[in-house]
Amino acid sequence: MDTKELLKKVRKIEIKTRRLSDHIFGGEYHSTFKGRGMTFSEVRQYQFGDDVRTIDWNVTARYNEPHVKVFEEERELTMILMVDVSGSELFGTSSGFKKEVLTEIAATLAFSALQNNDKIGLVLFASKVELYIPPKKGRFHVLRIIRELLEYEPDTKGTDIEEALRFLSSVTKKKAIVFMLSDFMAGDYRHTLKIAANKHDITGIRVYDQREEEIPSLGLVPMEDAETGEVQYINTASKNMRRAYKAHYLERVDYFKESFSKSGAGIIDTRVDESYVKKLLGYFKRRG
Repeated sequence: MDTKELLKKVRKIEIKTRRLSDHIFGGEYHSTFKGRGMTFSEVRQYQFGDDVRTIDWNVTARYNEPHVKVFEEERELTMILMVDVSGSELFGTSSGFKKEVLTEIAATLAFSALQNNDKIGLVLFASKVELYIPPKKGRFHVLRIIRELLEYEPDTKGTDIEEALRFLSSVTKKKAIVFMLSDFMAGDYRHTLKIAANKHDITGIRVYDQREEEIPSLGLVPMEDAETGEVQYINTASKNMRRAYKAHYLERVDYFKESFSKSGAGIIDTRVDESYVKKLLGYFKRRG
């Protein structure tokens, strides 16, 4: 992808996702993810409706009229976006690739955090952690994250969620808001997730395609494993084969949901042809 085309794509995603974050998600994000507490801001004259418990009696006695203490939320939060860039994210049918949806969701979340003056960091992972961008504030920082999401080419194609979570725990010492975006077609990460979720506020966003749920009967067709490159001829007309495929898929989905639920982490499921906007809004409202 040349520079001109890349900048055009970045701009297109910024316009779409920033509009969503400005008009829809900014307030919901703020309500859902609270700051570390309340900090003293100023003292002002008492106004009708003020809580009498906030009256500053020393200042009230000095000026012989009621004054109250004003507190503000201490927001300084950090969001970490952990995005799966393995080979399976390049799968897609009629509605586009999973990677495109992952990128849009990540950009929307990043601009929502930007609007609330929070720091945003990025972890791209496949079989290993491919790229880490430390948390910072600012529009140009968010645009850099979008550029990496669009053009980064991983060295590996597999998926190791456990390794990504270990990396998160090693580089993020303070509590962070963590969104992990993947199809979660992997296992053996439950223990590591539980450790990370004890420290951070983690949400798993599973993006999937309808054709991953069930294979249609198309006869003998060649199928390539996007993460290993291995090609096999599969008889999709076989009911047993289709049943086994679906059972394997559902096993991975159940593992994801059970692991995140038991760890106290959040869960969002969205199909590539569904509105991720509704899914995110619904999640924020339930949590808020």
